[in-house]
Amino acid sequence: MTITYSCIANGRVVLAELALSGGSYQETVAKVLRLVLLKAEPKTIIQLGSCVYHTLFIDGITYLCATDNALDTVVPSAFLKKVSDTFTRNPLMSQEHFSPSNAVAADFQQILGKYMMKYNKNQDDSTISTASQVTDVKNVMTQNIDTILEREETLNIFLGRTDDLQTTAKEFQKTREIPRRIWWNYFRKIVIITMAILLSVIIILLSINVIPT
Repeated sequence: MTITYSCIANGRVVLAELALSGGSYQETVAKVLRLVLLKAEPKTIIQLGSCVYHTLFIDGITYLCATDNALDTVVPSAFLKKVSDTFTRNPLMSQEHFSPSNAVAADFQQILGKYMMKYNKNQDDSTISTASQVTDVKNVMTQNIDTILEREETLNIFLGRTDDLQTTAKEFQKTREIPRRIWWNYFRKIVIITMAILLSVIIILLSINVIPT
């Protein structure tokens, strides 16, 4: 956003004005001043052609500036407030003593130029600052994403190790169960053989009448 034109008017009479860019503003400014007087509102914003006109109307004096962007209203408002404060503080710039033919008009034209350059520069600095803040936020977000990815990778490694430990524990459990199965099978065989031997001995003893029937 750039302030390209500004002026101070008493009614429809322009007391001082300055344009930083080429082009004629007089005809459009006359229309804006007429609308401001009809509305008699403290603040107005009017878009005509490619410019946006911001006005501050106080005690019959209109402080006006033109910008190339309708989205920013803060900077033009601050600029007009600064111009009005400077104008009303100086008694030589009052309605009674200030006129287009007065040498003070040329002096105040320089003041308009100084404030226009100041607020345009502040706008540029604000844009640079905003861009820098966006870059900082982007860097922080990138770092946060990297941290999340690193933590996710660490978690995956931890979960993988946990799975390995669980698998190892299951394999160890199975390994312990193998000797138990072998021992149990061996014990069953001994019991069966022992029972078979005892049964055979009993049958033999019965056959030779050692054990009475």
